[in-house]
Amino acid sequence: MNDERFITADALPSYLNPAVRATLPARLQAARAELQACRACPRECAVHRAADRLGYCRIGRHARVSSAAPHFGEEQCLRGLGGSGTIFFSGCNLHCVFCQNWDISQQQGGRAMSPHELADTMLALQAAGCHNVNLVTPEHVVPQVVEALVVAIESGLRVPVVYNTSAYDALGSIALLDGLVDIYMPDFKFWSSASAGRLCHAPDYPEHARAAIHEMHRQVGDLRFTQDGIACRGLLVRHLVMPGLVSESAAIFAWLATQLSLDTYVNIMAQYRPENEVGLRHIGSDGTPAAQFADINRRPTAAELTSAYEAARSAGLWRFD
Repeated sequence: MNDERFITADALPSYLNPAVRATLPARLQAARAELQACRACPRECAVHRAADRLGYCRIGRHARVSSAAPHFGEEQCLRGLGGSGTIFFSGCNLHCVFCQNWDISQQQGGRAMSPHELADTMLALQAAGCHNVNLVTPEHVVPQVVEALVVAIESGLRVPVVYNTSAYDALGSIALLDGLVDIYMPDFKFWSSASAGRLCHAPDYPEHARAAIHEMHRQVGDLRFTQDGIACRGLLVRHLVMPGLVSESAAIFAWLATQLSLDTYVNIMAQYRPENEVGLRHIGSDGTPAAQFADINRRPTAAELTSAYEAARSAGLWRFD
């Protein structure tokens, strides 16, 4: 009996479909036009990034890459035996007060790469045996990613592209990626605008995340695998359980179940820890961490994690870790 969760091992990424390849010149033109007055993400800074002007993300003409290497800490279905070919981009369009990668996301580190250099990086990860190219925090560099993908595809890229995002994405950017990305992996962080505004400086985050994730699912559907268990197409949603915010977890799971699919694959993540402005990097005059985030200056409890799993199950979801 055919199981729609599986795709034959020789299935090719969507970007190798002749109909998609025929659109590459138009996508390249659209990506470069985006850099003239940037609206690549919901911040809509409209800065002239082609002239190296900086907006909220503080990244100009070229994407900056903090690191690129096979990664064995991702989900098993992404890392397999060969690893996930992660490309960590510097900069971010969110400034989460608890960010565990604040030294990458909130600073202008890393190396600026031209489209050809970024394409070469993708091809090197493929040559190293990685199962995919995993673009980490790409929301603010979608035009540059499209430029690089056009070069990489024409130069022999053959593995799926993973779009590993906070979900603070513009619909225009997700539309530009239609057919280029086979695996979308958004982290749906917050349900309420109050939490999003306070903790990631984006009160409009929930509405944009819902719209973006809905469009991602429309493009690629539920997560599917090759017969050896490697993800090759579909949506994989991450959700980081936050201390004191389990009710928002429940709301997110209910939305996924009712508005997307009961078959939505969800990674319920338990690794929150106080970092960045919440943790010891920001010390007050009395020698303690910033008081305004005292409510999240702890790990989630076992009871909170259990409640999150129960909420997912109660919503009718069944494909979750």
